[in-house]
Amino acid sequence: MQGLSSQTESRLGERLSTPMRPVALDQARVFIVVAAYNEAASIGDLVRDLMEQYVHVVVVDDGSSDETAELAAEAGACVLTHLINRGQGAALQTGIAYALSRAADYIVTLDVDGQYDVKDIALLLSPISDGRVHATLGCRAPSENVKPSLGFRMRRVFHALSKLGSRLGLPPAVPDAHNGLCAFSRHAAQMIDLKLDRMNHGSEIVQQIIAGGLNMQEVPVRVRVSDYALRKGQRSSAALRVAFRYIMARFTR
Repeated sequence: MQGLSSQTESRLGERLSTPMRPVALDQARVFIVVAAYNEAASIGDLVRDLMEQYVHVVVVDDGSSDETAELAAEAGACVLTHLINRGQGAALQTGIAYALSRAADYIVTLDVDGQYDVKDIALLLSPISDGRVHATLGCRAPSENVKPSLGFRMRRVFHALSKLGSRLGLPPAVPDAHNGLCAFSRHAAQMIDLKLDRMNHGSEIVQQIIAGGLNMQEVPVRVRVSDYALRKGQRSSAALRVAFRYIMARFTR
């Protein structure tokens, strides 16, 4: 297990040091996957924003009781439906598997709460398309002055967990997989096989890609912590719940 820790240190670098510029891609090769649960208030606007730039937007309706699926379809998304709520990890796995089955070369996963600027997706795709890395993780630009988000709290919590995990012989926890904006090459996406259905899936994605011998990198992006996102429960307690479930999952495997 210690071997994976050293791989993580070498393969998961700091933020990309060179400025990122959007790259011109064949949009038919890019699939955007959005996991949604009772998001009728925001899903339509998000899908419309995405479809101004991307052809393939896949919304996985994770057992919603509202009109999430209908509004996503009306906005132009391909909608996949879970009959029961299984959690974000399972929804992303469904969307990724679908995109791979449709010959996607690039897959982007995006939260539905409006924190991220759709225009920044191109920044994450750039280092993948030019062959520098296999996957990218969006992270808040250091200069931004925004309210603390779940991702910000997760960074602190998982930093402490990484220290604890190394003493216990566990692979390190990686915070930025929980940021809600990630991009993968086809090869990297094929490495993903999520078993932790709910919010614990973030570090699992990172571990699986690194275990496959691939490289990842952080890319600074703009983060807007909206009132809607805060109302959804981005509190410190959420970060602690994810951290606890992650560490328990590592012990019980």
